[in-house]
Formats: sequence, structure tokens, C-alpha cells
Amino acid sequence: MKTIRVLVADDHSLVRAGIRLLIESMEGVRVVGEAGSGEETLRLIRKLKPNLLLLDIKMPDPGGFEVLKQTAREFPEIRVIILTVHRTEEYATYAFRAGAHGYLPKTAATDELELAIRTVAAGGTYVSPELSIKTPPDRSGDVAGGLRRTPDLTPRQRQVLRMIAEGYSTKDIALSLNISAKTVESHRSQLMDRLNIHDVAGLVRYAIRTGVVSIDE
Repeated sequence: MKTIRVLVADDHSLVRAGIRLLIESMEGVRVVGEAGSGEETLRLIRKLKPNLLLLDIKMPDPGGFEVLKQTAREFPEIRVIILTVHRTEEYATYAFRAGAHGYLPKTAATDELELAIRTVAAGGTYVSPELSIKTPPDRSGDVAGGLRRTPDLTPRQRQVLRMIAEGYSTKDIALSLNISAKTVESHRSQLMDRLNIHDVAGLVRYAIRTGVVSIDE
């Protein structure tokens, strides 16, 4: 049986270490590398050419969704499983249409992680039973599929909203837009007030649902 070569990408070293330990107990599966940022993930993909990427959405520099899209464009042969704390249909739908082959919450048991890895590595798709979405959407086309209009937002607010939805941290947004972290936090607070949304997860769901982020951009 051909060994499944896995790259683990998560910004928390303890999480990566835990995943490595779990994978090392699986016959025929091996971790070939670990990455703590989006930039490092892309570099190791090009260097190591893994069969499968376990990718967290919330990654710095660039965000997990951007890493996913670049991987799908440059290395379509690499299978990608999103491993995340986010268990909403909007996140999963966006991930599949951006190029993912599997979607698994971090609360999943070891047996489910192994099932997802083997299913995806064999050419299938995997959606955790914990999610409300039962059938993966087509891995192409527009992800929003719903309401397109948004309240009047300034160009800067839309930029910040988009980057929040793509998983960038406050620090990364500030560096990218050449503004202070305090200004980013101010924009985020204004967005929450304007949209009547009171947490970051809600902002992300809103951005995906209304097309502020798109896999075609």
C-alpha cells in the first residue's frame, strides 16, 4: 500500500504535535512536514509535494482560504482536508468550492480523522456528520449563491471584512493595509454595529453568504 504523505498546517504548535501523534498511529500514513503560517505552508507544499494537506482555516500570512485557493490552482493533485473549529454550513460550502476535498471539525475523534484521510486520499470527499451540510457542493463556481446586496460599506470596511472572512489576523490585516492594529479593531467594531453582527464568526458567515469573498477573485 502506498504511503499517504501528509502536510499539517496549523498556527498552533501544540495542535500540530497532537495531530502528528494521531497520524503516527495510522498504518500507511506519515507526516512529512508541519507549517505554522500560510506562507510556510505554500513553501513546504512546493518543496515536499505531499499527497494530502490538513489545513486550518485560521492561518496567518496568508489566511487558510487563500492557501486553499492557491493550492487548488497550482497543485490540483494534492488532496486537501480542512480541519477547523468552525462547524457552519457557510464555512464548509466556501471551503469545498474553493478547492477542499474534506471538511472536519477539530472535535472529531481519531477514528473519524483516519476515515477522512483515507477517504480523501483515495479520491473521495468527506464531510463530518457533525455538520449540517450533508453533500459537498460542486468544487467550482460561485460560492455565495444567496443575497448579494450589502449595506453601504466604505471600501476600507469591505477590505477589512473580506480579510477577516479569509482568516487573516488583526496584525496581518494591519500590515497588509498599512494601518494600525487599533484601526483594524475600530473597523471591525464599526462593521459589527452596521451589520448588527456581534462576533467574528458571524462576520465571516455574512461575508461568504453575500459574496464579499469569492473563489473567483
